[in-house]
Amino acid sequence: MTELLQVADAVAREKNIDREIVVEALEEAIQKAGRSKYGHDHDIRAHIDRESGDIDLKRYREVVEEIEDETNQLTLAEAQRIQKDVTVGEFLIDELPPLDFGRIAAQTAKQVIVQKVREAEREQQFEEFKDRIGEMINGAVKRVEYGNTTVDIGGRAEALLRRDEALPREHFKNGERVRAFIYDVRQEQRGPQIFLSRCRPEFMGKLFTQEVPEIYDGIIEIKSVARDPGSRAKIAVYSNDGSIDPVGACVGMRGSRVQAVVNELQGEKIDIVPWSEDIASFAVNALSPAEVAKVVLDEVSKRMEVVVPDEQLSLAIGRRGQNVRLASILTGWDIDILTEEEESNRRAEEFNKRSTLFIAALDVDEMIAHLLVAEGFTTIEEIAETAIEELSHVEGFEEEIAMALQERAKLWLDEQQKELDKKQKELKIKDDLVELEGISPHIIVKLGENDIRNRDDLADLATDELVELLGAETITAPEAEKLIMVARAHWFEGEDAQQEEQEKSEEDSADEQNITEITPETAETVEDPAAIAEEEIKTEAAGNA
Repeated sequence: MTELLQVADAVAREKNIDREIVVEALEEAIQKAGRSKYGHDHDIRAHIDRESGDIDLKRYREVVEEIEDETNQLTLAEAQRIQKDVTVGEFLIDELPPLDFGRIAAQTAKQVIVQKVREAEREQQFEEFKDRIGEMINGAVKRVEYGNTTVDIGGRAEALLRRDEALPREHFKNGERVRAFIYDVRQEQRGPQIFLSRCRPEFMGKLFTQEVPEIYDGIIEIKSVARDPGSRAKIAVYSNDGSIDPVGACVGMRGSRVQAVVNELQGEKIDIVPWSEDIASFAVNALSPAEVAKVVLDEVSKRMEVVVPDEQLSLAIGRRGQNVRLASILTGWDIDILTEEEESNRRAEEFNKRSTLFIAALDVDEMIAHLLVAEGFTTIEEIAETAIEELSHVEGFEEEIAMALQERAKLWLDEQQKELDKKQKELKIKDDLVELEGISPHIIVKLGENDIRNRDDLADLATDELVELLGAETITAPEAEKLIMVARAHWFEGEDAQQEEQEKSEEDSADEQNITEITPETAETVEDPAAIAEEEIKTEAAGNA
């Protein structure tokens, strides 16, 4: 039977899989053929000697006290008639004669072997590629179906380049070489699936790594990439060596390096941007070729306003908003573009709005209101909560004026609170909405007027619905989203408590397992709480006597 082992060796070499897998597949095939001959209900097992290739075919029957399966079980009395020293739980093993494979049995065995070998190939393929996510790979187009391209990547492996992961207007022909990026490897019912992409930002990063030796060596880092596949892209680079210009290194002599990437990406225009730790400087670089006049940052919401000259507006925004969108992805911040005139008008409007509020609420003249706005005060609450010493430092303010302003601010807030309480009763607004963190009296009243009367009513709203109710001048989309999430927080408190209770239960269970067992030898050293309590009572009684 050495021929059997020779066949196993040949198959293992051809399929590039372990010989043991092939031998096990042969054993399973022989078992299946044996069950076809002697009965599918019998526990028949085959074993192939790894040295000689001899085949052992045996039937196994279990010795039990009470029979549940007559085919594969024997009572102890029946078993002892065959083998006297057998006990319950052991198996009686009957040798079976070698199989004479018929046509059907041989066909069945072949199917089992083919299936097992195919499964082993798939498992090996998955193990090989699961750790290669993020790699660039070269392959040849094998077939194209409905825009989806199957790529032969060698070693009997195939990968899929889906239509939405290829560049727009990109068409492949059979046999054509293609470079792509492995972004996912999944084990599915039909075997491992390897997914490729040519439009993800990582693909461009890998192309630059191949074309620019300084990036490959780690001297230059790619900090971020933003792409509009097939149209335009921006890549931010930074040099760890001050003597090397990162942009110049990526462009190459006469643009040779960047041009090689552009050609691979079917003419996609690429802006190479110097990265900076200063987010304002980085944003200015990212918006090139537009010129920027001023940048105003809101670090809490990671949002920035970029002011550009009027004639630069269309360049900064780009065709269909492409330039500002890519710059926003590159920096990771939301970017609002304003012209100098728009910014000036908006600042003037905000200045007048705040001044009018201070004049009405604090009963002061325009000059004092303008001083407060210029100093950076935006709400009455800020004036009421600011220390007198700080208010006194405002130009033209003495301590008496500062105290008077703060007193008026507190009186106005008290009146607003009384008005809120009155409105709350009229509109039947629940306390859980009023007590919500980060919500102003003005917003509460406006919500009540729109039939939002409790915390759950607010939590049920979508961000755009809340902005529409309150008005864009009252609340921004990020602020609305944050307020809704605060309102929804109590929905998850039960889950958190349940999680904590489960964790506590697991800890208690672990503690119980760690308790030392008390044995007669150790019992003398353990104090009995009941005995201690009884002793204390006797002592106390004796003292009272």
